[in-house]
Amino acid sequence: MKYETIELTREKDIVTVLLNRPEVHNAMNEKLMKELTSCFKELSNDDKTRIIILTGNGKSFSAGADLNWMKSMAHYSKEENIKDSRLLLDLYETIYNCKKPVIGRINGHAFGGGIGLIAVCDLTIAPPGKKFAFSEVNLGIIPSVISTYIVRRIGLINMRRLFITGEQFDSEYANKIGLIDYIASDEEFDTKVQKYVKLLHSSGPKAMIEVKDLINKYQNMTVEKYKEHTVKKISELRVSDEGREGINAFLEKRNSKWSD
Repeated sequence: MKYETIELTREKDIVTVLLNRPEVHNAMNEKLMKELTSCFKELSNDDKTRIIILTGNGKSFSAGADLNWMKSMAHYSKEENIKDSRLLLDLYETIYNCKKPVIGRINGHAFGGGIGLIAVCDLTIAPPGKKFAFSEVNLGIIPSVISTYIVRRIGLINMRRLFITGEQFDSEYANKIGLIDYIASDEEFDTKVQKYVKLLHSSGPKAMIEVKDLINKYQNMTVEKYKEHTVKKISELRVSDEGREGINAFLEKRNSKWSD
């Protein structure tokens, strides 16, 4: 499929998804949201894709919502605004629930909804000194749709303060509160990304899918149902082809079939 606002490149089983609106700092409009959602839905179910890297073109990762698009929404009816907000929710849900591990290669600054894209990645890496802010309050609105995903990353206390103040913070502080997992210098940035690509390649492809599903079930099941699910799931995976191969490879001191 050909896209207008994003660009895909593939290297074997690794797909890089590039936000490609550098002239507006990769701000999100309706077209980008629909294309990014469609892209991740397809990659999630693509057997040839094992790892996804999400990044931006230019100086910014994503400036959040496109202000010109938001200006037009001010004239929408309540029903039309709800429909547009659901597009954003669908985007975050699609990336968060993607079966494949998603590395956030946070190349530059991110604001508002752009930070939502960071929060739904499984692992995030950024250079030092980049700027972040939940700047919605400065526009008289709130970071509503992204809040579900932000709280899972940084917790209620940090979210409350940063949402209310709209203050800017840097990569180092984002790392401290858990929004960014790793900081790497500009020179070492892509080396760090590749380090984690290699680590993910050492993990069982199906096991990574099952891990993400396990975490989602923890968030959606009662404690008792979840406990029972864990017992059944580990019993099932121990006798799976991938489980047997992984255990045998470890005992035989060799690389598993899926490793580089």
